[in-house]
Amino acid sequence: MINTFARRISSVTFLSAVAVLAPQMLGAAADQAATAAPALTVCTVDDTHSLALFRVHHMGAGQFWGRFNDVTGNFTFDSGKAEGMKFDITIRTESVDTGVEGLNKHLRSPDFFGAKDFPTMTFKSTGAKKTGEKTFDVTGDLTMHGVTKSIVAAVEFTGMANMGKGTSAGFEAIFTVKRSDFGMKYGVEKGAIGDDVKVVVALEGGVAK
Repeated sequence: MINTFARRISSVTFLSAVAVLAPQMLGAAADQAATAAPALTVCTVDDTHSLALFRVHHMGAGQFWGRFNDVTGNFTFDSGKAEGMKFDITIRTESVDTGVEGLNKHLRSPDFFGAKDFPTMTFKSTGAKKTGEKTFDVTGDLTMHGVTKSIVAAVEFTGMANMGKGTSAGFEAIFTVKRSDFGMKYGVEKGAIGDDVKVVVALEGGVAK
């Protein structure tokens, strides 16, 4: 009878200990999970301080530069890491700007970007690989002129700061594409305009609150 009573006391003591310790153990596990989860930063592109530049060889002589002024979208990152990095960027082809309106109209025509039929070009990332302290190779789908192809962009994290108007972060991406791969063959055959186009995309985005 004494043994039975002792066993009951032991069972009660054990259950009491479990009741006390369980919340603490669950809390510790939750804290550990929160620590392990990536601290992702989500940014909305600031179209005032973002743009896309392109460079193409003209008439076998100079390297001609133009830009797109309307760049929107968002990007997500965990500072210094490739895990969780994502880019979803849209550029309006109508916003092409060379500083010469006649040339702008030609670039918006079906000979090049066909802005009426293809008003936007987009880049949606599918993966990222860290290549340096602040550099990454970002793979994604580039859709331009109605054609989608996978490309790899060399991306650099350029900084993150709060200058009194909220926190902003920046990235710069550089890649090269063959415009003929996207159905833009004007001037390629005779070498009047180069096929390879270098693209530089400068992004600044405000951190979502």
